[in-house]
Amino acid sequence: MKVLVVVSHPRKDSLTFKVVDRFVQGLTEAGHDYEILDLHEIGFNPVLQGTDEPDWSVEEQTFSPEVEVEIKRMKEHDALTFIFPLWWWHLPAMLKGYIDRVWNNGFAYGANHLHHQHVLWLSLAGVSKEQMQKRSYDKTITHLLNVGIADYCGIPNSRVEFLYETLDSHPEHYKMLLDHAYRLGLNYAKEA
Repeated sequence: MKVLVVVSHPRKDSLTFKVVDRFVQGLTEAGHDYEILDLHEIGFNPVLQGTDEPDWSVEEQTFSPEVEVEIKRMKEHDALTFIFPLWWWHLPAMLKGYIDRVWNNGFAYGANHLHHQHVLWLSLAGVSKEQMQKRSYDKTITHLLNVGIADYCGIPNSRVEFLYETLDSHPEHYKMLLDHAYRLGLNYAKEA
């Protein structure tokens, strides 16, 4: 399987990118191919405007060159993974803008749907599992990503995983988080 790994974090030295490294190690050991798409590195513009605004009067439309490149990239992969920090109980703006612009009408929903069978949303949360559950943030976020986005776009197997307490910088805790990311990559098709 060829997996597109989309990462959204402004710093390469972040825990997010360490998670990416361990996740793709697992993918490699499981025999999968992958491509890492670093939204900040490519300078992706998350602001939807002009030709990228969905046109509900047509079944298919042509988008801006930047979006057409990303649509082509998505078509070259069998499965998707998004690795990102959880900010304000949601996707970072860069990643939300990527979905707004690229997962567009006529490509991801509407007359057509995505061909991908699996998507994994791997989110780094600074809070504990108990804090996420306190106001049902975990359930709300999971429902939004699995149903509101993935299912709406035709992806039957969508899974959300949280790496909790990412602000705890104890080496043992980081090792546990990174080992979990590795296992998610190693078992991708089985668990995603």
